[in-house]
Amino acid sequence: MKTLKFLLFIGFVSFSFYSFNRFEQEEWVIPEKYVKMKNPTYVTKENLAIGKALYTKHCKPCHGKTGIGDGPKGIEFDSDIGDFSSKEFQAESEGTIFYKSYIGRDDMPNYEKKIPDPMDMWFIVNYMRTLGK
Repeated sequence: MKTLKFLLFIGFVSFSFYSFNRFEQEEWVIPEKYVKMKNPTYVTKENLAIGKALYTKHCKPCHGKTGIGDGPKGIEFDSDIGDFSSKEFQAESEGTIFYKSYIGRDDMPNYEKKIPDPMDMWFIVNYMRTLGK
């Protein structure tokens, strides 16, 4: 009986530690040149359509249709993959969003090869801004 209680206690402690640390992530340090970077594209109906199409192909599987992180692949990750509709996300600079989305880290892959033209990522940034409205 003592062994069973001990094993249950160890299991509970392990689960609690896992659950508590599951979404705790190291601060994402963005190089200053990206923080200050401005989007070289304009927000137009055509550019938003391009951004939406690229988002649908590259981002939606993890981040979901509305950017809240509920895509079918996104729920597989232990890390918090973000909520593009949140005030915190929408307050980030365009360059910060570009860096996080294009360069990536940890569960967020690098897209420099999948999206070789950085202008396409800027169109995605434009579209991601619409998810906060």
